Amino acid sequence: MPRFLPLSLLLLAAVGGAHAAPTPITIEQAMADPDWIGPPVESAWWSWNGQQVEYTLKRQGSPVRDTFRQPVAGGAAQQVADDQRGTLDAANRAYDRQRQRMAFVRNGDVFVRDLRSGALTQLTRGNESASNVAFANDGGVLWNVGNDWYHGDAGSGATALVAQLKAEKNPADAPKADVLRDQQLHALETLRRDRAQREALREQGERWRQSDPTRAPGPVYLGADVEIVDSALSPDATHLIVVTKPKGFDEGRGGKMPLYVTESGYEESEDTRERVGRNGFAPHALWLVDAATGEVKPLALDALPGIATDPLAALRKAAGKEPLKGNRGVQVMGDFMGGGIQWNADGSQAAVMLRANDNKDRWIVGVDAGGRLQNRHRLTDPGWINWSFNDFGWMDDGRTLWLLSEESGWSHLYTQSGSGKPRALTGGQWETSAPELSADGKGFFFLCNQQAPHDYEVCSVDAASGQVRELTDLNGVEDFSLSPDGSQLLVRYSGAYLPPQLAVVPATGGSARVLTDTRSAGFKARQWVQPQLVAVPSQHGAGHVWAKYYGPEHKEPGKKYPIVMFVHGAGYLQNVHQRYPTYFREQMFHNLLVQQGYIVLDMDYRGSEGYGRDWRTAIYRNMGHPELEDYQDGLDWLVREQQGDRDHAGIYGGSYGGFMTFMALYRAPGTFKAGAALRPVGDWHQYNHGYTSNILNTPDIDPEAYRVSSPIEYADGLQDHLLIAHGMIDDNVFFQDSVNMTQRLIELHKDNWSIAPYPLERHGFTRADSWLDEYKRILRLFEENLK
Repeated sequence: MPRFLPLSLLLLAAVGGAHAAPTPITIEQAMADPDWIGPPVESAWWSWNGQQVEYTLKRQGSPVRDTFRQPVAGGAAQQVADDQRGTLDAANRAYDRQRQRMAFVRNGDVFVRDLRSGALTQLTRGNESASNVAFANDGGVLWNVGNDWYHGDAGSGATALVAQLKAEKNPADAPKADVLRDQQLHALETLRRDRAQREALREQGERWRQSDPTRAPGPVYLGADVEIVDSALSPDATHLIVVTKPKGFDEGRGGKMPLYVTESGYEESEDTRERVGRNGFAPHALWLVDAATGEVKPLALDALPGIATDPLAALRKAAGKEPLKGNRGVQVMGDFMGGGIQWNADGSQAAVMLRANDNKDRWIVGVDAGGRLQNRHRLTDPGWINWSFNDFGWMDDGRTLWLLSEESGWSHLYTQSGSGKPRALTGGQWETSAPELSADGKGFFFLCNQQAPHDYEVCSVDAASGQVRELTDLNGVEDFSLSPDGSQLLVRYSGAYLPPQLAVVPATGGSARVLTDTRSAGFKARQWVQPQLVAVPSQHGAGHVWAKYYGPEHKEPGKKYPIVMFVHGAGYLQNVHQRYPTYFREQMFHNLLVQQGYIVLDMDYRGSEGYGRDWRTAIYRNMGHPELEDYQDGLDWLVREQQGDRDHAGIYGGSYGGFMTFMALYRAPGTFKAGAALRPVGDWHQYNHGYTSNILNTPDIDPEAYRVSSPIEYADGLQDHLLIAHGMIDDNVFFQDSVNMTQRLIELHKDNWSIAPYPLERHGFTRADSWLDEYKRILRLFEENLK
């Protein structure tokens, strides 16, 4: 059960005594179902009055999640009974201008809570899910269900359809020219008369609809040749911006993944994604719709700076491809990250974020009610535009934009009036993320790592002065939310051996009040090897590389220790931080390795998150090369500073870490005597478009980048011991990657390698027995070859 603890006691419990010996751990315990650790707080939100918080926890031994209420002032948390779930609030909410009411969606239905009395009004009750709830200028509430937009009055409870969008041909439009039809109508009076009568009835019905204020508006027809991707209704409910893509856009041939272990007993198959370069993203188009008249106006993007300039022209020419003609395709970024269209408070203008389909440009454009476009901001990058750090919105004045941008080389917060130069509110060699406008509209709260790349806190900045303040001292803040009255912050934070928990902090800064500790008694009783955060000097021009080092507290003089190096997945991910790691099992495994006499280094190699734009794009068109240099530098550091045994070093990792294990063993033979490549990418031609085309462009125009970056091209270099482990129903990195690599190693007559397939596992293993089998094999690989 969650408990209320002082922060000092919880942090002491999390890190253990300063000189306590680590508790021995077995491979069986490290790879057991993580329920033995205790459930992390997965999501949390404020109750309406700011006196309680509500959050979810996974139930022991079950996939079921339960909801708890925790008093902020202290006391035990109470599980919300099934018959009390109708009293819950929700995490995603909208506030009115006075912050006296909030609207939210729970179970697909729209609710409005009066923050003065707590009264809850339900506006919808159905089986279709509402979304994009917001307050209208008249005090009502707006939301959409699919492509239909609604307005609700919380006072009367009345709801009305505002707009209905259809990707269909308008029945009032004249049909396409057809000689035979024209002849029929010319020759046969009865057909002419029938058509005229149908049109008269339709026109009368439309006149009646438009003249009768009690009637809902008619459908808005966008044409049968498009699909509706997104839409956003203005707060005055007069206009919509609609995003479409071509209907039937050919995204390329998908795959068929075989399933061998099935309930039916027969082999089956599953459709899977397309590969990189198989036509890519469908281009988006923008439309302005008058909600009252149904008039549809296309929004031309010709004026966007650089829209018709091909940044890949040289590569396209070298590959013998035709030059790009016309404008580059774009997508509204909200299709991927949410919030790609933002209306200002009075509905007089919107801001839309667009990203070029070649990944090199991002624009924010202004759109007024007349359909005029103005470029507000352009971010261009010769590598690729980051999917992260693209939040934007409007200040309370409805004229000033705020936005995140990496234009300085680091993600920072800016404001912009009109089309003038953005004004930086934050700056320096650290990253601003997840900004939230303060309740009074005069500043922002955001996540920052300004003290060190690995130390995440909540910061604030005053929009007028630009003064930045760090408000928390929790080292591992995951996320936060502002209380309804704007006076407190609900912070979800974690530590190296502390799964995410909750604390409350004054919005002006100060001591944190810890609300939860969901760890099991057994897990809390253990002492762990604390990772040391170290800056490894680079001998390859990268400055230094941050890493986590695991080793014994006291080394034996003169002894050389076998080395294991861990490579995190995802490429663009940060694992060297003070938060609870994504790789918590691997961290326990590193405790076991130290217990067995190894030293371990886990590095945030080039390409990792948290270190700015240049670090992120250092791998552009050259994956696996700068990262390997960083691991070679890490190996040198371990030998020089930590009594590491260069002749007994191993490496392992999953996904991108598996890819890097391949690259390390193939491109630097003899450096690592053993490596375990888990769910590895073996050939980037096989991976998805969204991720891979960012870094390597597409295979048709940049084949050299794929040749240089794909491990299968270097497999002849293998001379050391290799274990490949892969889930056979992996729908992220296909099992085919490892099958192809297996065939290649067979063709090359390679020795000392093996493959372990897992028939019921996808990319992230979910079964404790699979985890245990995999890591027993990894441990055996290291024990047999590194000692």
